[in-house]
Amino acid sequence: MALINRTNHFFRTNWKAVTEQFSTANLKSLPKLGRANIYISFVDTVSARLDITTALHDCIGNSNFERTKSLYWLHIGNAKNTGQAILSTIRETKQPNSNLYRTVCNLPLVTEEFRELFEAQTDNNEPSCSLAEALKKQDLFIKSTLANMGAFLLWKLFREGMTQHRGFFFNLANFRSQPIMVD
Repeated sequence: MALINRTNHFFRTNWKAVTEQFSTANLKSLPKLGRANIYISFVDTVSARLDITTALHDCIGNSNFERTKSLYWLHIGNAKNTGQAILSTIRETKQPNSNLYRTVCNLPLVTEEFRELFEAQTDNNEPSCSLAEALKKQDLFIKSTLANMGAFLLWKLFREGMTQHRGFFFNLANFRSQPIMVD
């Protein structure tokens, strides 16, 4: 929500963040049937990623007008001390012509590009009531670090109107970040 508030203030837009679970189960109960230009997800289970992909495909059919056309998905996911943020197009998205850069109309969905990796994983989605137990599953700062880096990716896209990077892989244990270039 902080990213939306800052974007609204800076660009004088009136975007709204919906902080409800986005899934095929509740798509019809969401405002405007879940339609949005940009979707941002932050999940750490394979089943949640696949469900979001299905819901996004459902939204394509419901968004034929420019104002509610589903365009981009920024997926942020994590494990104990690693994670990634990957920007995808939900549908082919026409880009303006450029004499300086090669434009790309399609960025693959994370669930299509890394399907084999996700199929090999199993969900370990057991809730934890104690902080000590939760810290055994995830390092303390992995989610906040990924959120900040993902927000910066969107910020550059909004500010510059383009991006050379469509995401990154990050390892908090060794402080390494590997950008994913737009092909």
